[in-house]
Amino acid sequence: MNIILNGNAREYPDTLSATELLHSLGLADKRLALEVNQEIVPRSSFDNHIINPGDRVEIVHAIGGG
Repeated sequence: MNIILNGNAREYPDTLSATELLHSLGLADKRLALEVNQEIVPRSSFDNHIINPGDRVEIVHAIGGG
């Protein structure tokens, strides 16, 4: 399946959950925000949120500062 990840086309073999996507990118334990098709996906929903062909996914890393 094809998705758009942070503005770039990416190919994945099958549909996958948000958690599986983050694991494949090495980001599973990072502080980040996930948006799919312009809607924020709560971290509590990552396991159940399915990424589908054609989805536009944005991942933003949380950076602390002061």
